[in-house]
Amino acid sequence: MSDVKITVIDREGTEHEIMAPTDMSMNLMETIKAYELAEEGTFGICGGMLMCASCQCYKLNDTEVPEMGDEEESLLYSDGVHVKPNSRLSCQIPITLDIEGLKVEIAPEP
Repeated sequence: MSDVKITVIDREGTEHEIMAPTDMSMNLMETIKAYELAEEGTFGICGGMLMCASCQCYKLNDTEVPEMGDEEESLLYSDGVHVKPNSRLSCQIPITLDIEGLKVEIAPEP
């Protein structure tokens, strides 16, 4: 089993260093929910189906993540609130060895 270290800043500004498993086909949204870093019912509401933008986060470092797809970009800029140039939907970031060291901040609640 291989885990990657990810830093997540919650909506209160608290920084959490978490270990995310790469062997469970999880994404960042699911990991944040598993660690209970966002209030239930306010984050990842659609379950990662690219329908709500509630799992928006800000990528804070240069760790490589998969390119933003057209659906993600469209949803962010049509339904997203508090969108910034470094905004991403955490449901679209799979937990892989490539994201070791990723640092994100959960966007404010819409």
